[in-house]
Amino acid sequence: MAPKGKKGATKSNKAEEEHDEPLQAVVLADSFEQRFEPFTIEKPRCLLTLANTPLIEYTLEFLAGSGVEEVYLYSSNHTDQVEDYLNHSRWTQETSPFSLEIIRSTSTSIGDCMRDLDQKQLIKGDFICVYGDVVANISLEGALAMHKARREKNKNAIMTMVLREAGDYHRTKSQHMRRCFVIDAETQRCVHYEQVRPRDSPRLNIPEEVLKDHVEIDVREDLIDCGIDICTPDVLAQWSDSFDWKMPRRDFLHGVLQDYETFQRTIHAHVVSEGYAARVNNLRAYDAVSRDAVSRWTYPLVPDCNLLSDQTYHMSKGVVYKEESVMLARSSLVGKKTVLGKATSLGEGTVVNNSIIGRRCVIGKRVQMDGAYVWDDARIGDDSVINGAIIADGVSVGKKCHVKRGALLSYGVSVADGTTISENTRVTRRKRKRGYDSDDVVHGVTDPKVVGKGGEGFELELDMEEEDVLEALMAGIQHTDLTEDGDYSDFQYEDEEDMAQEHAHDMTSRSGSFGSVGSEESGETRRNAADFHHEASNSIFDSLQKGHDPDNIQLELKALRMSSNAGDSQVRRAVAVAFSKRIANLVEAGKSPKDAVAEAISPNQRLVRACVKAVEEQAEFMLFLQTDLVHRPQGSKTLLFASNTLATQDLVEAEGFEQWWEDERSSASEDLRAVRAETKQLVDVLVGDDDEEDEDDDDDED
Repeated sequence: MAPKGKKGATKSNKAEEEHDEPLQAVVLADSFEQRFEPFTIEKPRCLLTLANTPLIEYTLEFLAGSGVEEVYLYSSNHTDQVEDYLNHSRWTQETSPFSLEIIRSTSTSIGDCMRDLDQKQLIKGDFICVYGDVVANISLEGALAMHKARREKNKNAIMTMVLREAGDYHRTKSQHMRRCFVIDAETQRCVHYEQVRPRDSPRLNIPEEVLKDHVEIDVREDLIDCGIDICTPDVLAQWSDSFDWKMPRRDFLHGVLQDYETFQRTIHAHVVSEGYAARVNNLRAYDAVSRDAVSRWTYPLVPDCNLLSDQTYHMSKGVVYKEESVMLARSSLVGKKTVLGKATSLGEGTVVNNSIIGRRCVIGKRVQMDGAYVWDDARIGDDSVINGAIIADGVSVGKKCHVKRGALLSYGVSVADGTTISENTRVTRRKRKRGYDSDDVVHGVTDPKVVGKGGEGFELELDMEEEDVLEALMAGIQHTDLTEDGDYSDFQYEDEEDMAQEHAHDMTSRSGSFGSVGSEESGETRRNAADFHHEASNSIFDSLQKGHDPDNIQLELKALRMSSNAGDSQVRRAVAVAFSKRIANLVEAGKSPKDAVAEAISPNQRLVRACVKAVEEQAEFMLFLQTDLVHRPQGSKTLLFASNTLATQDLVEAEGFEQWWEDERSSASEDLRAVRAETKQLVDVLVGDDDEEDEDDDDDED
């Protein structure tokens, strides 16, 4: 038996080795399908721009924020372009937060990449596996901690999937094919996975043993698969043992679940309910995530954060982002939620709305543009109309043209004057010489029927037998326009009515709006209210977290309110939710609810006082606060201490508490009644004291 001293040293060395083990990540730059053709014929998907920033920048920024120290990036499509871009980026400089190695690959599937990675023996421990099209601002700290804890208890816990909680109609989700996760409610182990078609009256084929072995299971169809997995090295070994596996969910996840009885390996789910996470894995998602970035749901991954060193975006009224040297004719009109890149010009009478335009673009006179994506160096002729289309780099659209919704014009395409590009038409100048894994492209024959006489380009016909293409067409642009009438913020719907309802009741997973219950506002009004709430509450929360002066916070809120034409009730809701979120943030960091409330509210009481002057306003503020605390950690205790602080600092009067308590909406559900239960005694005392004071006043008058 070894001496005790040596045994202790061994444990210490082991702990030190684990501490020194770097957090690694694998980025899959390719997805091995044709959803973004014709653009990916000439350029890799990870370098396509979203809100005028290459997709790979969002993914690497997310990994940097997650504390990753080593990144291996697999590329098999246009790898020269990927290497050239990254070698001139900040990610390969000495100041980069992680080391980056680009691995040239001849892989034809995700499975090939994982097997190759296993053979190279580059992975030292647990690692994060993501696609190169992930846009996320969520924290992985909790997921990593839970994964590690499970791993220490059970070496067969080989992977944790990060899934984002969302509504049934989240707009990045296909309405024709749904991913369904069946999760053990106690252990969070994924026990069954299936893809279903909602409109076919689907039935899940859950194995009988799953129902027998698990007391309680959650069937989740409301989760977004973010494409973020926390893996152990054993994951790579499983891929190597199964050479026919190609896809992470359809093959790997399904295979591990099928073999559970034999090998006892488990895969767990970590469901995130805060923050933003999505994959830009089809054209529908491209449109959705672009709009979310412009609407600031992805903060800090937004245009005016200027992720690239040469970007100079600033945001102005109406959520309009402009770089330096943008030239606007006096009679041109730039509508809300629009992005304009450097040196872009708009001619007389041109109207641009809900669109993203890149650098050095020349937009002619009287052009009508709505829901359009125009990349760098494009030219749009006078009197043309662009609705919900993507116009790639160097495209020239002639005068009096009409590019209809869902059209894709690839690099260098030229459209002759007076030509109409039909809906969902994919126009290109080049096509692949061989399959997806080939960088070889050849010029096609121009079709005047498509681009007009004197134009250059032809319609790209996709292989309809390709399974991924079929899924993309069902989930993507062929079944949804690239634009919607009005604005929306976080969801995509089959119709306008569903959109309005979801924004009113489920704008976020934690902060439904009582202000919109029973409201007769229009769908557009509700969507604008949802946008303001998200921007305002996040801005206030961020300022509270950074300790900004409350007067400065109030000024920023006032400016945002004016630009959005928001009402007093919307401001109160934003303030209440921001305080609730800040208190929850402090509680999760280890503070007691009492201390968290004191730290959040006491120094910033002027912010509350400014929006809760009348008794009715105080009652509404309490209603918003109560609603948001329903699902916050220790929400009932937080509401008690917050109520006490608001009362002692004279921010909410007894009449305000009484009116809030008697409001039917404050007890409309079991959750609402539960979260306010501990506050009942305080309210009774406050209202009772007020009644006694009234009686004393009456006695004095007598």
